[in-house]
Amino acid sequence: MIVHPKPKLTDILFSLKGSIAKRIAGRSLMVTALASLIVLIEVLYPASFSRVNATPFTLLGISLSIFMSFRNSACYGRWWEGRQAWGTVIIEMRSFARASVAISDIAQRETMLRELCGYAHALNARLRGEDELHAAGPWISSMPETYGQNISDGILRNISCQCSELVTSHAISDWRYITLEKCLHSLSEAQGTCERIKGTPLPFPYTLLLHRTIYIFCLLLPFAMAEPLGWLAPLFTTIVSYTFFGLDAIGDELEDPFGRDENDLPTDAMVRTIERDLLDALGHTELPQPLQPVAYVLN
Repeated sequence: MIVHPKPKLTDILFSLKGSIAKRIAGRSLMVTALASLIVLIEVLYPASFSRVNATPFTLLGISLSIFMSFRNSACYGRWWEGRQAWGTVIIEMRSFARASVAISDIAQRETMLRELCGYAHALNARLRGEDELHAAGPWISSMPETYGQNISDGILRNISCQCSELVTSHAISDWRYITLEKCLHSLSEAQGTCERIKGTPLPFPYTLLLHRTIYIFCLLLPFAMAEPLGWLAPLFTTIVSYTFFGLDAIGDELEDPFGRDENDLPTDAMVRTIERDLLDALGHTELPQPLQPVAYVLN
């Protein structure tokens, strides 16, 4: 279990690690510069924005906030479902390791558990669009063509064949074989869940409409705030644009939870947990160190 330290006030105000501020800094500065220019025009020509009313922006802001909350809830749901799927992977790995103690051939048991470590690495790489075979390479012993195109699924298939050979040779009982197969089936289901999330993004028109509306709102807002707020308008415009651009960027990160963004799922840390658990089950004493969060972010 990893316990994150409680952030201090200075961390809340100035921490950039894990913050969305870096991604939206350019957009927020653009809106601030525009607001400053509009205020300058209003000071030089006071009648320029006398007829601009803030009421439409109030109504649009409320509608936009509701719309963004629905999208961010959908994106967070994808992030949480991905976390549940990886939780299932960890649970089933441990269950397989416990059930495999019935395998009397120690070398074969170690080969199978090491291949499960390779499966975790391959699945992590697959969800990131990286080379599965390269990621799983140090942990698997069969020829690459054994695993086919889908390396992670091929590893499960290879382990299943080994279990089938064990029950055929009466090295394990039928019910033990069923237990091991149930674990492999659950791993396959978890992989399917992750692939569904990865391969089914939110509908593009839905996301595009939100992006455009946020830009329109933030770019037009200074026109309504210039006259009543004066030189305070750039400050309040920056705060509003930071909020809307930030929520929009967070939704983009959470929509695909398996990447390398700072707020994506810490799949590297979960793969390391699997390595430690399976190597420990094999009796290894020198285990890789668990990954620790850096500035409240665990990758």
